[in-house]
Amino acid sequence: MTTPAVRPNIVFFFTDQQRADTVGCYGSPLNLTPNLDAMASQGIRFDLAFTAQPVCGPARALLQTGVYPTVTGCFRNGIALPQDATTLAHHLKGAGYEVGYIGKWHLAGLRPSDHQAVTPERRGGYSDYWLGADLLEFSSQPYGGGYYDAEGCFVPFNKYRVDAQTDHVLDYLRTRDGQRPFFLFVSYLEPHHQNDLNRYVAPDGYADRYADAPVPGDLVGHEEGDWAANLPDYYGICHSIDENLGRVQSELQQLGLAQDTLVIYTSDHGSHFRTRNTEYKRSCHEASIRIPLVLQGPGFEGGSVFSELTSLVDLPPTILHAAGVQVPSTYQGRCLQELVAGEASDWPDDVFMQISESQVGRAVRTHRWKYGVDAPGRDGRNDASADVYEEQYLYDLEADPHEQHNLVGDPAHRTVADDLAARLVRRMVSVGEQAPEIIPRAHA
Repeated sequence: MTTPAVRPNIVFFFTDQQRADTVGCYGSPLNLTPNLDAMASQGIRFDLAFTAQPVCGPARALLQTGVYPTVTGCFRNGIALPQDATTLAHHLKGAGYEVGYIGKWHLAGLRPSDHQAVTPERRGGYSDYWLGADLLEFSSQPYGGGYYDAEGCFVPFNKYRVDAQTDHVLDYLRTRDGQRPFFLFVSYLEPHHQNDLNRYVAPDGYADRYADAPVPGDLVGHEEGDWAANLPDYYGICHSIDENLGRVQSELQQLGLAQDTLVIYTSDHGSHFRTRNTEYKRSCHEASIRIPLVLQGPGFEGGSVFSELTSLVDLPPTILHAAGVQVPSTYQGRCLQELVAGEASDWPDDVFMQISESQVGRAVRTHRWKYGVDAPGRDGRNDASADVYEEQYLYDLEADPHEQHNLVGDPAHRTVADDLAARLVRRMVSVGEQAPEIIPRAHA
């Protein structure tokens, strides 16, 4: 890979709980995301992109540090990022970038009842510009509320949250002096549900547009869950986010920054609408773990689509390489530039997920197979890992893409399960976990 000749500005456009299948270029028929689709047609789309941990805080810790949540200790929500952690912001600021953050942080360890700003030492090195809240879902509502500036002063807004946050993003872009390249991490709460309302809330009138929208295949036939009540709002939120992506893209064009700015669009995890467990994610299923991933700008142009398996853990090294910063040997992902340049003959043919809170779980996915295990007797909120796991899921994604038929324990698939168990153990060891015992599921 070649080092970039010019260090680009980087805007990380990060949504929360957005399924890949809400996006047109990932197969949605609803035209929810025309701006993201256009961005993919000009940039690079990674078709099989996954979170490494389908929980908000752990996924964010991984993005900031380049290592799995069990390495930082941030294996569940509510655990603060260690103050001695070296983050993307530290690396980029050290290389001359201005580093800014706007939106949901979720790495300060605050509780919902803690109505306070994130103090500077808890901001992960984002010292040049800050406008955020640790738990944006508790400092604001879909309409109204606010977050905190760098001095800890509350900054209120009284319009739809995505629109208000994007207003601040545009203000940031308009006030750059051009003396340094900037890295701006834009972290939206949406399309995440509003916790205290226990439902998804679209902008006024948006849900009506999708009242009769097609139902994703993984939800069809599931009477459990709350997808029937929430899908129209969820789709309306996703369309609103895309409109705001368009606003950011337009502003970059008007300011003459578009050619020199790398825009990255992705999400921390998806949503299964309580069809797989008692809440919205925290499982190994595609609805929880598969995410959109589109990059457009210097180094990521041409409209290509890559079908290799990629993960959120690949984004920190990708960002540093794009900025001309040496990637630390401790990082546990790979630079996506290797794929774009055609220099990744040894790219991994599986992805690995850690799962917390709902369970102490681990999973591995190949192009065809999904294999998940659960630690019996362990508490997903208190235990980061385990010595013993039991087989829980085996899906043939070619024959059963919506994961309706769990094949675990089927003697006809024992060889497949054994191979995947070995892969999973290798993956666990590679990120610093101890090699566990995996107990096979007995034939029913």
